[in-house]
Amino acid sequence: MNEKTNVTANDKTSNQQKIAQLHEKKAQSLRGGGVERIEAQHARGRLTARERLDMLLDRGSFRELDAFVQHRTNDFGLENQRFLGDSVVTGWGTINSRLVYVFSQDFTVFGGSLGEVHAEKICKIMDMAIKNGAPLIGLNDSGGARIQEGVVSLGGYADIFLRNTQASGVIPQISAIMGPCAGGAVYSPALTDFIFMVRNSSYMFVTGPDVVKTVTHEDVSFEDLGGADVHAEVSGVCHVASDGEAETLYLIRKLLTYLPQNNMEDPPEVESGDDPLRMEAGLDHLVPDDPSKPYDIKEVIKLIVDQGEFFEIHAAYATNIVVGFARLGGHAVGIIANQPAVLAGVLDIHSSEKAARFIRFCDAFNLPLVTFVDVPGFLPGTVQEHGGIIRSGAKLLFAYCEATVPKLTVITRKAYGGAYDVMSSKHIRGDLNLAWPTAEIAVMGPDGAVRIIFRKELAQAEDPEARKAELVQEYREKFANPYIAASRGFIDDVIEPHETRPRLINGLEMLANKRDVNPPKKHGCIPL
Repeated sequence: MNEKTNVTANDKTSNQQKIAQLHEKKAQSLRGGGVERIEAQHARGRLTARERLDMLLDRGSFRELDAFVQHRTNDFGLENQRFLGDSVVTGWGTINSRLVYVFSQDFTVFGGSLGEVHAEKICKIMDMAIKNGAPLIGLNDSGGARIQEGVVSLGGYADIFLRNTQASGVIPQISAIMGPCAGGAVYSPALTDFIFMVRNSSYMFVTGPDVVKTVTHEDVSFEDLGGADVHAEVSGVCHVASDGEAETLYLIRKLLTYLPQNNMEDPPEVESGDDPLRMEAGLDHLVPDDPSKPYDIKEVIKLIVDQGEFFEIHAAYATNIVVGFARLGGHAVGIIANQPAVLAGVLDIHSSEKAARFIRFCDAFNLPLVTFVDVPGFLPGTVQEHGGIIRSGAKLLFAYCEATVPKLTVITRKAYGGAYDVMSSKHIRGDLNLAWPTAEIAVMGPDGAVRIIFRKELAQAEDPEARKAELVQEYREKFANPYIAASRGFIDDVIEPHETRPRLINGLEMLANKRDVNPPKKHGCIPL
């Protein structure tokens, strides 16, 4: 009996020692690169990898994987620097009680550099996300490839790139750039659906300022070369820029409220508390009587959508078109709208590509498309033609034609020329095409049409300007309206602006079970 008691006591002591060892290893893993490096990270105004996850995920929901993994390199002194978990924290958790998979690079360990096991950890979590159909969120804060590991680290990047591509259109992929992101490291975020950046804190570039100066003799700062505002306004690489890490993580949480878990699910519906039958009298007077005067299409959007909430994407890039997410009657939708307040809402290279990318994302993830049209055409000029406006405009056309989700269109004012066709017209499978009485649907504007049609008459007129004014007015009355298109069935209905919200919500509900398919093929060849 005493012997049994002794054995049990010994087992108990042994188990306690093992549990104590486990606790010590977990504590060691939690410390990352150590207290000094954590303090240095805070001194730069940045959170640690784990602090970011705590802020991003629902409280207490994070479950870590591979906390005890260590690198296997024995060269360049790395055999004396082994950190549990290496330089990335991976696992899963929930956001608003919905499953997400996450990785957060740890700058306190080897500057967050990517080596063999770092890549393996990310690949494991990516495989799980694809297999289980849940969004993947990457918090990037890395100095790039771990030079000491050579080609192995480059291979690790390629393994991640492959999975980014395989996951594209299957699960939402979101990248947050929380610090430096250089060289090969930029291509994984570039393959994801949305990139968030932090002003004055995060940077993206293929080659840094030093290399740029050596090769091109340009003297440029980190911020001017690859800062958040540069990528949000000039390159279009960044979809959402914010002023701090906390705001960035909050906006990621908000974005996910509009998105489904994967391509096989519908977006979540939310009871908004906004009356689906609400009329908005302010819309009746928003479009100016003078067709050349601008107005802000965002005011139109906010008056129509639930609670006036519009989550804009690419807000500072190609601002002559507006894209983003909203709800109508609780249904999540993607919105595309020409912006007459910028360049009269004309389509150019950047706006066409911006809208095309957004449309393809929405179509991949079952988000209905609501398009507000006020477009005078494509921007003319040698810069646009030589830059490939034909190809870029074709991308937008391709995206709309290819999309099989419900497509609802409202023409608020101008819809001229080929741009009328491109902007989700009935001819490219628009499901519900509405127009306001202010709509002008024609091959071109009255002024240009008169100059072409009546060229000889104007040349012979005693007062060409007076005669032109008369002809422009006649053309406007006859052609610059929605009724010819409506008589052909190209417009399903001409509605009063104030009834737009209930008509769109009714249209969405009518199209809830829409089924449309494209011909069987491996994939289309979008004009890249």
